[in-house]
Amino acid sequence: MSTENKTPAKRAGIALITGGSRGLGRNMAIATARKGLDIVLTYHNNKKAAEEVVAEIEALGQKAYPFQLDTRNLAAFDRFVNEVTSFLQEKTGSPNIDFLVNNAGTALYAPINEVTEEQMDDIYNIHYKGVFFLTQKLLPFINDGGGIVNISSGLTRIVIPGSSVYGALKTAVETQTRYLARELGERKIRANVIAPGAIETDFGGGRVRDVKEYNDMVAGFTALGRVGLPDDIGSVVAFLCSEEAYWINAQRIEVSGGQSI
Repeated sequence: MSTENKTPAKRAGIALITGGSRGLGRNMAIATARKGLDIVLTYHNNKKAAEEVVAEIEALGQKAYPFQLDTRNLAAFDRFVNEVTSFLQEKTGSPNIDFLVNNAGTALYAPINEVTEEQMDDIYNIHYKGVFFLTQKLLPFINDGGGIVNISSGLTRIVIPGSSVYGALKTAVETQTRYLARELGERKIRANVIAPGAIETDFGGGRVRDVKEYNDMVAGFTALGRVGLPDDIGSVVAFLCSEEAYWINAQRIEVSGGQSI
C-alpha cells in the first residue's frame, strides 16, 4: 500500500517575529528567512508594509505569513494565538513554531517629572506585560529545542535623560529572559536578549535617523564611529535563531558598535 501523503514532509523551522513589518523587525524577518526559516510576522496597522516584507521573503524562497496584532492589547492574545496555530496546523501539519522574537515596541521620551500614568501604563503593556503574556501563551507551541529572543535596549546600561520608563522596563525584560532560560531549560529552549544601541530607523519619530545633531552626538561616543543600521541588528537575531547559536543561553548581547565604553 502506498504511504504517499500519510507522512508529512519535514518542514522548515518557523520564527514568529512581532513588529516585523517595519524598522528593525523587518530586517530581522528578512535576515532570519535568509537562514532558511519561514516567518510569521505581525503588524500593528500597516498591512501593506507587512505584505511587502512577505513578498521580499518569498523572493528568497521562504514562506512568510502576516498577522495583525497590537501587543499592548492583551485581550487579543488568545484570538491571535488560536488564529496563528490553526493556520500553521493547516499549512504545515503542526501548530508549532521554533523561535519567538519579541520585537514590537514604541518609544517614550519624557523626563521623570513629566511622565503621566497613562504613558506609564501604555509603555508597560507594550514592553513588559505584553511580552510576558504573549510568550506565556505561545510557550505550549514552541518546539522543544527552539528559542526565544527578546529585544531590549542599550538604555538599560547607558543613562540618557528622558528614557527612565523605557529603560527600566527593558531592564525587566532582561531579567525575565534569564528566568525563561532557567525555567525552559528542561525543554532545551534557550532565551536571550539583544540590546541594540541607537539605530537609524523611524523608531521614536526617527530622531536618530533624521536629526543630524543627535546622530553626530551618538556617533561621537560610539567606538566604531557611527550609529547603527538595521542590518547590524537583524543578522544577530537571525544567528540566535539558528543551531549555530545553540549553546548561547540567558545572555544579554549588546549590539551597539561600542557605545559609551
